[in-house]
Amino acid sequence: MTAQPTFLVLHGPNLNLFGRREPHIYGTTTLAQINEYLGALAAELGVQLVTFQSNHEGALVDKLHEVIDTAAGALLNPAGLTQHGVSLHDAIKAMPFPVVEVHMSNIAAREPWRSHSIISPAVKATVQGLGWRSYTAALRALVETVREAQAPRA
Repeated sequence: MTAQPTFLVLHGPNLNLFGRREPHIYGTTTLAQINEYLGALAAELGVQLVTFQSNHEGALVDKLHEVIDTAAGALLNPAGLTQHGVSLHDAIKAMPFPVVEVHMSNIAAREPWRSHSIISPAVKATVQGLGWRSYTAALRALVETVREAQAPRA
């Protein structure tokens, strides 16, 4: 039996306040609930999940570095680092695995300054605007993408 691939989920600054922070934008689902939904989906997909939240860019970068040789892919909600996270952008580009950017809201439909992501050019794809389902849609797509890339060619 082969080991289950591991996927990393990184939650950026202030996302620990999901459920309380601007519920008219982010809803009432908590970060713990999002992680539960992701854990259930990971079990269904037959993969391992590591989740991590930090309010500090360096900690997110350190977590990426920590899994550089073991993760099959990563989801990242950069939150407030979306527009200015240069170190995070550079760390993503150094990873040998695909990273998908996730946002609960549609950042293009919010304040004009939010619509530009410095993270987007470094990632495989972006999923946004689906509330907590942005995370599950992104995980499903990421796992499928990784499996497809690893499948033997006919």
